[in-house]
Amino acid sequence: MRARPGEPDTVTHPFLRLPGSNRLRTVPDGLWLHFSPDPADAYVDILCIEACSTLQNLLDKRSRFAPSTTSLLAVCPAAWLTAPLQADDPLPRWRRIKLLRQAPEEPLVLPVRDVRVLYGLKTRQYDGFARTQMPQAHEYFCPMDALTDADGASNPAMQALIARASGAANFMRLP
Repeated sequence: MRARPGEPDTVTHPFLRLPGSNRLRTVPDGLWLHFSPDPADAYVDILCIEACSTLQNLLDKRSRFAPSTTSLLAVCPAAWLTAPLQADDPLPRWRRIKLLRQAPEEPLVLPVRDVRVLYGLKTRQYDGFARTQMPQAHEYFCPMDALTDADGASNPAMQALIARASGAANFMRLP
């Protein structure tokens, strides 16, 4: 489920934070959530998209998702959960999430089980990074223009990259 970017007329979007921290938030440029279907084993898997305008910006954003980060929480505000997923469909988001049995009155806070991050870099930085660096297992990289292209979702190379970012891509076959 897409969490960011969202509707421009609302400021209520999911965000990420460390346990015990109520002030410091990570608000990725793009955020997709895959919720656990089982209320007895509640979690969320996330795919973040980060547009990096400078190498310093890339290093800052990479540090937020470094493997040494011990735990991460996804916070879904109640207003976001009770709003419709699409303007032409009145069904609220919480009804599409099998975890929830009734409309939430408070934010839904879930541990993040799996993190994947797609970083968009300016072409020159992307080329240099791809020649000299090795991504971590959860990191994926693309040129920024691939992220901002109006037809980017239909680009076969982008589709292949996103398919590799799926947790299902790590298995020979799913049961």
